[in-house]
Formats: sequence, C-alpha cells, structure tokens
Amino acid sequence: MGTDRENGSLYTSINGKVATIEFGHRASNSFVAVLLERLAKEFNELSENEDVHVILLKSEGDKTFCAGASFNELMAVSNLEEGKEFFSGFAYVINAMRTCKKVIVGRIQGKTVGGGVGLAAACDYVYAHENASIKLSELSIGIAPLVIAPAVERKIGVGALSELSLAPTEWKNAYWAQEKGLFGKVFDSISELDKELDFFVHQLASYNPEGLTEWKKVLWKNTEHWEQLLVERAAITGTLVLSDFTRNALSKFKK
Repeated sequence: MGTDRENGSLYTSINGKVATIEFGHRASNSFVAVLLERLAKEFNELSENEDVHVILLKSEGDKTFCAGASFNELMAVSNLEEGKEFFSGFAYVINAMRTCKKVIVGRIQGKTVGGGVGLAAACDYVYAHENASIKLSELSIGIAPLVIAPAVERKIGVGALSELSLAPTEWKNAYWAQEKGLFGKVFDSISELDKELDFFVHQLASYNPEGLTEWKKVLWKNTEHWEQLLVERAAITGTLVLSDFTRNALSKFKK
C-alpha cells in the first residue's frame, strides 16, 4: 500500500475525461509538507490538461478522509520561517484548487479534521458518506484555522464557521455539513455513494469544458486576493504555533 511510505502517496488516473487524484498517508491520511506540495502541483498540471474535464479528489481507505496537517511535522516547527512554510502548504493547495480550470468534486468517506475540512470546502461539489463528521480542532491546541477559513466561510458562512471553530472538540455530523452547504449529497452506503458519484462526474465531464471553466470562474469570483491572504494567514499561524501555550498543548497531546 502507498500509505506505508513516510511521505504518503499520491496517485492520479484518467478515465473518460475524469482525472481521479487519490492521496494517502498511514497517519489517518494526514498531510506532510511534501504531499501538500505534490497535490498543489497535480492540480496545476491537470488544470492545463485538455484530456481532463473534471477532477475527482479522494483519499485511501474506508475510514478517515483527512486528519489535516501532519502532527509530527507540526511538533518539529522551531522558528517563524518554518512555521510560515509549514502552514503555507494548505494555502498553496487551496489556491491551486481555486484557480484550477477544471471543476473539482470531492469524495469524503469518513471523518475530516482541520486542513481536511479546508480541502472539502475548496472542492466545487462534494459527495459524502454519513460517517464524514467534521471538526476544526485548531483552537484546542492554541492555533486557529486561519489559512482554511476563507474557503470554509465561502461555503458555509460566518455563522456556521463560528459554530464549528469555537467548539474545537465537537464533531459536527455529515448532515450538519450538508445543511450548511459544505456537502452537496450525503449517503448512508458507500456503494450507493460511489455509484451515484461515478454517474455524476462522467455526466459533468460530458458538458462543454469551456462552459465549465467559465462557470467555475464565476463561482470563485472575488477570491483573487487569496493568493496573498492565505500566505499571510500561514505566517500568523506560524507565529501562534511557537507560543508557549501551543507548545504545552502539543506536548500534552502527544503524551
């Protein structure tokens, strides 16, 4: 399995105008910096690939969709530059998804935390299983979901973002996420989800690719400043992760 690799795995397959990106990591599909870099690059490359009309984003296994940023790499941040660089990983991925010319559909099969919620929010449409509970746990370890907040807020609004982020130890279920606009459809069976999802992405891929690209631009209108904003937010988060509060919280968490 690709997830045995320390830096995780990333595979792309193309079938009938649909590119499927599948990422994985043995630590509950969390993201090390190298994997985030590869994912951003993959979105940028597929954006220019004329054989691809739609992108499907999924993760390995049948449990957690994504546990956010790598805990070990978070623990290893020792100065401001490293902190900014570490948190910029999700900034680059969200910006790559935002500027990608192809519609991105997410498949969320299980629990999703922190940066994983940001990934789901940066998808243009999401199919989820009822086990796909979400949580923004950042405040509980002394940081804040600054980098992903614009993507999440764009989908669910400030009220729901407040509710989600200010209760950092509370899971919100998939139906809550659907009601707020993060998930498009929720299924109680994986086989049903995959059957419907397969039909949906191939139907989407049969539409005029130029029409899809122009419409995606409209859906992401007024986000051009994110290029700078998300990296600035990464720098603030990098400062927070070095605070005594966060250091203590992380060491307790590790124990």
